[in-house]
Amino acid sequence: MRHHILLPTDFSDNAWRAAQYAINLYANESCTFYFSHAWTFLNTGARTHVPESYLQPLRDEAKEKLMSLKDLAKKESQDRDHTFETLFCIGSLMDSIQIAIKKKQIDLVVMGTKGATGTQEFLFGSNTVAVINKMRQRPVLLVPSKARYETPTSLVFPTDFNRFYGEELKSIKQLADLHTSKIEILHINKKEELSDTQNANMEMLDSYLEGYEHHFNWVTDKKKKERAITRFIKENNINILTMINYEHSFVENLIKEPVIKKMGYHSIVPFLVIPRVD
Repeated sequence: MRHHILLPTDFSDNAWRAAQYAINLYANESCTFYFSHAWTFLNTGARTHVPESYLQPLRDEAKEKLMSLKDLAKKESQDRDHTFETLFCIGSLMDSIQIAIKKKQIDLVVMGTKGATGTQEFLFGSNTVAVINKMRQRPVLLVPSKARYETPTSLVFPTDFNRFYGEELKSIKQLADLHTSKIEILHINKKEELSDTQNANMEMLDSYLEGYEHHFNWVTDKKKKERAITRFIKENNINILTMINYEHSFVENLIKEPVIKKMGYHSIVPFLVIPRVD
């Protein structure tokens, strides 16, 4: 099976590092990678006409940067069954992603968590938050600015066992398949015992992951889920955090509180956000 991976870029170093991560993650797979750039021009003077003779060179420059990224990626990916294409879109980042998904049968979107104007204060840039909020078609792998590629031998999937697991788990299994990664299921205790519904969902999850190395882990942290997850990641050498973006879920809470100091959460490993299936 050939994978189709979208790599949105604003030509920042962080975007390139996310692309490098994706190339290495799929090193042993047949892949087509698409470097996508959403070009916009903000006219600060509403009544000022901007001539096409000024705009066209700017668009051409962006297209040239895309081609340079493509050439750089080819060198990065020698002797692998990888091909690279470029997609240039006039419009918003979300527009460019949705167009690519429709036209190119994209399986996964991989992007950096901060763009060219990112600061250390914020966990996610505004563009990243917009994509997480609006994306309902494909999973998004967010790569932190300081992340360096390590073969993902361990994934973590935090869950409260309150929901029935369906097609969303397919993305986690596909990720585990790439490098035969073990899946650590993390439950953060609030009560000593699970309800009947939680027990049924846990058994279903255990059955669904049959054939994959997986373990159930219980931790207690009644104050901050993000702190418990971060600690588990560090203590167990987890390589990728995976979560389903349910309504009113931890993911929603995470992106509503973007200041790291306030949240106590640090994006230390790539984060796979899986859209819920309604």
